[in-house]
Amino acid sequence: MSPLQRIRLGNTKPFVFFTIILILKTYLAWISIFDDIPAWGPLLKELPFIWIIFCFIEWFSSKRKIGVYLTTNLIVTAIFFAAIMYHKYYGVIVTFHALQQVNQVTAVKNSVFSLLAPYYLLIFLDILIIGFWLFRKKRAEKLKAFFNMKKIGTGVITAVFGISVALCIFNVWPNRASMNEIKQAEQMGILNYETYAILSAGKTEELVDNKQITQAKIDQLKGVAKSTDPQHFGAAKGKNLIIIQMESFQNFLINLKIDGQEITPVMNSLVKDNIYFNHFYQMVGQGNTSDAEFVVNTSFYIPYNEAATQNYPDKELPSLPKMMKSAGYDTSTFHTNVVEFWNRGELYKALGYDQYYDQKFFGQEDTLFFGPSDEVLYKKTADELSKKQQSGTPFYAHVISMTAHHPFTMPHEKDHITLPERYQDNMVGDYIRSQNYADYALGLFIDDLKAKGIWDNSVVLIYGDHLGLPMYSLDKHGLELMNEIYGREYSYIDMINIPLIISAPGVASSGVHENVGGQVDILPTVANLMGISLDDHLHFGEDILNNTYNLLPQRYYLPSGSFLNDKALFMPGVWYNDGTQYPFAKDAVNQALTTESEYNRALELLRLSDSYVTQLPNRPEVANSEE
Repeated sequence: MSPLQRIRLGNTKPFVFFTIILILKTYLAWISIFDDIPAWGPLLKELPFIWIIFCFIEWFSSKRKIGVYLTTNLIVTAIFFAAIMYHKYYGVIVTFHALQQVNQVTAVKNSVFSLLAPYYLLIFLDILIIGFWLFRKKRAEKLKAFFNMKKIGTGVITAVFGISVALCIFNVWPNRASMNEIKQAEQMGILNYETYAILSAGKTEELVDNKQITQAKIDQLKGVAKSTDPQHFGAAKGKNLIIIQMESFQNFLINLKIDGQEITPVMNSLVKDNIYFNHFYQMVGQGNTSDAEFVVNTSFYIPYNEAATQNYPDKELPSLPKMMKSAGYDTSTFHTNVVEFWNRGELYKALGYDQYYDQKFFGQEDTLFFGPSDEVLYKKTADELSKKQQSGTPFYAHVISMTAHHPFTMPHEKDHITLPERYQDNMVGDYIRSQNYADYALGLFIDDLKAKGIWDNSVVLIYGDHLGLPMYSLDKHGLELMNEIYGREYSYIDMINIPLIISAPGVASSGVHENVGGQVDILPTVANLMGISLDDHLHFGEDILNNTYNLLPQRYYLPSGSFLNDKALFMPGVWYNDGTQYPFAKDAVNQALTTESEYNRALELLRLSDSYVTQLPNRPEVANSEE
């Protein structure tokens, strides 16, 4: 007796068959995404949604039932697989909003594929097997006969449908207000969460009237006491401004040695001789590098669901380039990728740069990943900055490095160190090799700027754009290496920690600054050094050379409701009361380091930023094209 006949005799229906298949896939997805899942949790959260679809198939499908079941299975499988891979890359649950950036994801497909654990592919195993059967005519007929058995009784289907709808409502309704998207998806179920995200997409949070959004209100929420006589105001007035954004550069690299080898000797030297903030943090979202460019140049927060370049490029954005231009500066940005990537061309128009230099300018020499290497970037940029300096007009240049990009598979001929065996052929080792190269290339740039007389006539800021080694992307060996580097468990607060170094001639504040800062603080800090008033520029950052307390809301890589203050990182659970705090100080674990007031104020700051930028007028060329 064949297996198929035994299945017939057992009176198994396609409803039951695909239920079993999708239960297995549900557990695979949950194990890959969530921590400490309850044994029955995935069944109670996902199965009711699946059964609702199956009930409709049983009610309305007859001759093509096999095709409908197979299509449903394929769609649910794709959703689960997308959720797994997106979580591995971003640490959040994918929603339909991410589909708008599919073209950007395909551009970084090597980064995505590098995170693919072989067992994830088991989620497609049944599709391959059934597909094989369907493409063999005799077996296909048997399979179709199996799936086209007599329908389940209408009364049974109605009862299953009613119970499933009730369970879905029970899973979704109480968890609508949860700020933590991962907890929300876990409590609702992935399929319910995706559906809820679609249905609630049109229900935007009520905007605050821009007339009610004032700097005084923002400062009050942040806990900032504005100084009437800030230190260092105008200390670098008239100097050039160069801001260097280091790809994926995390703070643990500073002063790191492996087997006696300095990983970033150039950055270490800069830290020793200049202003260094060691508690500085990324504030990016789905747009990663482009989001960092937006936050640094506007002092606004990223939008909730999309990259800033997708959400705000049509706006007339108040910005650092416009601020510097009003002070008589030439403004430009340098990036070796194509300007269309992440819609940068439109972002640069909104920010108001005089010029941008992209791959068209840098050419195809020494191409790595998306464009020419950092060595090419820095050499051609230094030559261009030399021309600008000779013109007699001060300049602002934002320089975006790129070679040390995930998945960090840089060719070994670019290596300047040899790592021990335990760091070979893994993501942590490849990351460290890439950042050692990025540091080397930066050193060449600095030497070139000094030789051309630019360095001593410039304020230079250097910071990391975003994390390079997410906790959820590392395998067991990778986490062991990070624990070895830190001498303790690698944590969320370590993950988002990036350095900020400021070289400012005439500013006597060299050394390590322990106060907390984020990318949103760069614009007001620069404005103070350059002696530029911010009276007409609403900003959500603060001058971190003059303030010690800070409140930094986080988005995307961490759940909504997460924030940093001067003592800890806070991440909410379902609510504030079941959240977790990650202290800076090792001996502060049992102390109350954050407050619910800070949590509510951080959320309000995000709402004010969203409201303010959303209501800004469109750029004239955009407004004219809409008429």
